[in-house]
Amino acid sequence: MEHFEHERLDVYKTAIAFLAMVDEFLEHLPKGRGHLADQLERAATSVVFNIAEAAGEFASHEKARIYRIARRSATECAAILDVCRVRRLVGEPRLDVGRDLLVRIVAMLTKMILNCTDKPRA
Repeated sequence: MEHFEHERLDVYKTAIAFLAMVDEFLEHLPKGRGHLADQLERAATSVVFNIAEAAGEFASHEKARIYRIARRSATECAAILDVCRVRRLVGEPRLDVGRDLLVRIVAMLTKMILNCTDKPRA
């Protein structure tokens, strides 16, 4: 095996790109906002881990469940970015890049979840 299944997925690659952006984003977060940094780090990492876990699952219902967890973590990341935007903690361009990546991730995960839950038609 040359690659793991998750390494081939665009959603995984995009989630990794978002996680890398989070690392840079956190460097610009003002001191005293460690609670936001910790929550964003956990949620962004959860997206990556759950995509990988779901890709390695064979059962469609379980695969869909794990992708839903990843999707929820991605929307949590979006909410954290919104909090940072409202509080003007980081510049708009950084927030926009992160939001764009999250929109893509959520859209891909939604499609993947629906594909897992579609019933074969007779």
